[in-house]
Amino acid sequence: MKDPVVIAPNLKRRLSGVTATIARLVPLQAQWIDIAATGPGLPDDIPHIPLSRLPFLSRKTLRVWHARRNTEMLLGLILRDVLRLRLKLLFTSASQRAHTGYTKWLIGKMDALVATSRKTAGYLERDAQVILHGINLQDFTPPQDKAALRSRLGLPDGLVLGCYGRIRHQKGTDAFVDTMIALCGLFDDVSGIVMGRATEKHTGFLAELKDKVTAAGLSDRILFKPEVTVDQIAEWYQVLDLFIAPQRWEGFGLTPLEAMACGVPVVATDVGAFSEIVTDVSVGRIVEPGNISEMTNATAEILENRDSLALSGQAARAHVEANFDINGEAKTLVALYQTLLGERTG
Repeated sequence: MKDPVVIAPNLKRRLSGVTATIARLVPLQAQWIDIAATGPGLPDDIPHIPLSRLPFLSRKTLRVWHARRNTEMLLGLILRDVLRLRLKLLFTSASQRAHTGYTKWLIGKMDALVATSRKTAGYLERDAQVILHGINLQDFTPPQDKAALRSRLGLPDGLVLGCYGRIRHQKGTDAFVDTMIALCGLFDDVSGIVMGRATEKHTGFLAELKDKVTAAGLSDRILFKPEVTVDQIAEWYQVLDLFIAPQRWEGFGLTPLEAMACGVPVVATDVGAFSEIVTDVSVGRIVEPGNISEMTNATAEILENRDSLALSGQAARAHVEANFDINGEAKTLVALYQTLLGERTG
């Protein structure tokens, strides 16, 4: 491609939330502005510029460098202040904790800041534009035939609840398992799915959860499934009646949005942007992180009224359509790029 005016660096080879965000946004943004990603671990089909080419870009062109990690802010500073590229440095923060002195120093060198939630903005000591993530409403959509899809995936009848993502204490996978054990005692037709990957550091944690489920005699009702590829994940939301996001800490957290886009209501902990996503009881509940009793009671309350459960799924989809279309996120960022570049946004 020709030299971009916006560069989105991804300086991490392993798949992460930042990598997924860049892979989702850049192809959309390329419709409206010359943008390219750079760095390893990105899909081949998105606009890309090699890292090795950056030092040789024209010094005459003003560009936006959109960093999302400390390493990327640092590289932007090197490119601007050492190699003398004309750059406007933009940083998106998803962190909800006090920043280190080093991170504060980097942030202080940026030309503009974006926060992925109002909570995140509260941890920044500078003004930031809050831009919540969106979801692709064509990829994540309610199922045409939930029963047939469950049959194809070998899942049980009745109500199916899910918890998807990395399997570790921080993500609250144990809280979901404990909640499911309690719910299986309250409802005869409830099953649960744990889906995700446990890295080597967390394989013992996963083994303990499986042992707990076996000891409870619920191995046929609380199922552990391996991580699936991005192109398969939507159908695993589509088979659900309710999604639980039990995290103890989260930067933003896309899983509730993915579930709601598929017509699935959500019970989520008050971390990340969850309270800014699940904003009404018609689409789900917000509970205290790590509070198994509260999570169980909130979930049971939703499951008790089956007619209301179906209506909540419809409301969840409508809520995401109205507020979290990824095209809105992409266009808002493009408008910010144009402002930094001194272009009129119309």
